[in-house]
Amino acid sequence: MALQTDLPSNSMQNFRPLADFPPTEWGFSFVSFSFPEMEFESYNRQVEELKNIVMGMLMASKKDPVENVEFINLLCRLGVSYHFETEIEDQVDYVHDALPSLLENNDHDLHTVALLFRVLRQYGCKVSSDVFKKFKDTNGEFKKTITSDVKGNLSLHEAAHLSVNGEQILDEALEFSRTNLESLATQSGPRLARHIKYALIRPIHKTVQRLEAREYISFYEEEDFRNETLLKFAKLDFNRVQLLHQQELSTLSSWWKDLNLVEELPYARDRIVEMYFWVNAMHFEPQYALARILSTKLGALITVIDDTYDAYSTYEELQHFTKAVIRCNIDAIDQLPTDSMKALYRALLSYFDDVANEVSKNGKSFTAVNYVKEEMKEMIRTYIVEAQWCNDRFVPPLNEYVRNGKISIGFMATTTVFFVVETARIKELEWLTSKAKISEAGCLFLRLMNDIVTHEFEQKREHCASAIECYMKEYGVSMNEAVKELQKTCADAWKDINEDCLKPTAISMNLLNVCVNNARATDVVYESNDAYTNASCLKGRISLLFVEKISL
Repeated sequence: MALQTDLPSNSMQNFRPLADFPPTEWGFSFVSFSFPEMEFESYNRQVEELKNIVMGMLMASKKDPVENVEFINLLCRLGVSYHFETEIEDQVDYVHDALPSLLENNDHDLHTVALLFRVLRQYGCKVSSDVFKKFKDTNGEFKKTITSDVKGNLSLHEAAHLSVNGEQILDEALEFSRTNLESLATQSGPRLARHIKYALIRPIHKTVQRLEAREYISFYEEEDFRNETLLKFAKLDFNRVQLLHQQELSTLSSWWKDLNLVEELPYARDRIVEMYFWVNAMHFEPQYALARILSTKLGALITVIDDTYDAYSTYEELQHFTKAVIRCNIDAIDQLPTDSMKALYRALLSYFDDVANEVSKNGKSFTAVNYVKEEMKEMIRTYIVEAQWCNDRFVPPLNEYVRNGKISIGFMATTTVFFVVETARIKELEWLTSKAKISEAGCLFLRLMNDIVTHEFEQKREHCASAIECYMKEYGVSMNEAVKELQKTCADAWKDINEDCLKPTAISMNLLNVCVNNARATDVVYESNDAYTNASCLKGRISLLFVEKISL
C-alpha cells in the first residue's frame, strides 16, 4: 500500500487521542538484581551430573518405541528436552519409520495412539490422522466405549491441536474430547479435575513452554510413579535457567531506565518486563540470550511507537515521524515537531546501531541488519495508513484492513531480529520475509487475537477501526457474530502454522519454532483479554517464571 503523507490541511486533526493505559506492575524492580555466581555454579554442577543419568534413561527407553516416546514426552513437558535435542530427533525419526508396523502389530489404546501422533507431529513427522479411525464405530462416530477414558481423552484432546487444514477427523476429535473432558472433570478428584481444566484452557501445543514446565513439574511431583531423579533434574534446571533470565531482565531494565522514555513519553505503555515474557516464550533456552535481549528491546520500542501513533500524536506530527523513520538517518531528526518524537527517534536509531554492532561482533553478515530496518519501515508505513483511516473516520474493507494489519501488529519485526541474531544467513531471512505460510499465519493470528480482545477498549477513544468493525460493516452482522467468525479464522491460522512445520521443512525446526512460539505467546497473552496492556493479568505468570524459585 502506498504511503500517503500529503493530505490537504483540512483533513488534519489537532487533538491528542489519549489512552488511559494502566501503569507498570514492575517499575525498575529488576535493575538491582545481583547475579549469584556461587548459587548458579552449584545448579550447574548438579544439572550436569544428573544430565548424564537422564541421558542414560533416554537411551535405555529406546528398547520399546512406546516407552521411548513416553519418556521424550516427559522430558518435553518438564522443560528439559532441549538438553537432548539431537538424540531425541534421531529417536523420533526412528519411531516414525517404524510406526506402520508398530500400529499394525499392536492393538494400542487411545492414549498410546494419540501420544504417538502428537509427539511425532510435534517434531515435524507426517503422521496420518487416519490412525484415529480405529476408534470410530460403523456410523462414523467416536465409540461410546472411550467416552469415560480420562487418560485417552486427554491425549486425544492434546493431539487434535496439531491438526492441519482438511483433517475433519481431528476437528471431530477436538469436539468429542472437549465434551467428554468437561463432563469427566466434574466426576474426578480435585487433583485430576485441576489437571483436566488446565488442559482444556491451555493445551500443550498452544502454551508457553516454560509455563507448561512450571505447571507440569507441580503435577508430576504428585504422581505415585514419578521418577525422582528426573523430577530433581527438572527442578534444578528450571531454577538454574531462571537465574539467567533474571540477569537478562536486569540488563533490559537498566537499558530501559537509562533510555528514560518512561519519563519523556508518559502517555505510552511501560512494558519492558511483559515484552520480555513474550520474547522469552519464543526461545527460553540459555543459548538464545542475545536474541531475547535484542528482540525485547525492539518490542518495547514498538510498543511506544504504536502508542505514539494511535494514543497520543496528531496526524500531522505522525506524517513527519513516518518520513523520518523511512529515511532512517540522524539528519532527519531536525524535521520532527516535538521533543518526545526526537527522543523516540534517537532511541530507534541507537537500537539499529546496537544490532549492527552485535551481529558484526559475532562474525555474521552486516547486511542482515537491513532486514530489521526494512521490517520497521514497512510497519511504520502501515501505522500511518491506520492513522489516516482514523483521521478520516474510514472503515476499510476487511481484506484491506487485514493486509495492512498483518504488518502493523509487529509479529515480523521481532521474529526477524531473532532470525538475524541466530542465523544471519540471507537464505532464511529471504524465506521469512517472502510471505512464508507460517509467518503469514502468525501475523494474521496475532492481528485478529489482538483485535478481538482490544477493540472495545480502543473504540472508546478516537482509534482506527479494528477487524471487528470492518467485519460488522462489510457483512452486516453483530459484534458477537463477527468475533465468532474471526475466531474461526484464528483456528485456521493455527492449522497453517502446524502444516508449515511438517517435514521436509524449508528451514530448521529451531527457526520455525520462533514463529510457533510467537503464536503460543499470543495465545497466552490474549487468552481472555489484553494481558499485555492490562499487565496485572500477567503478573502471576511472570512471577512464576522469573521471580519464584521451585522448591527443592
